[in-house]
Amino acid sequence: MPLYEYYCSECNTKFDALRAMNKADDPIPCVKCESLHTSRVISLFAAFSNGTAVVGTGGGCATCGTHACSTCGSH
Repeated sequence: MPLYEYYCSECNTKFDALRAMNKADDPIPCVKCESLHTSRVISLFAAFSNGTAVVGTGGGCATCGTHACSTCGSH
């Protein structure tokens, strides 16, 4: 199962969850406050190719993909 990252708009918590791909965008309770006001976010990643680091460009929210989002408050 893939590991997905989620954001809670109630308590500003980011958390990870192992979920089946077909459940990735289903509602999931926040691990801190149990709110269902959560959404999946794009996670950063790092990989190495021929000894060179290749870093992902995520960091925004799933709805807009920016680094400063008025929807989820991501900075």
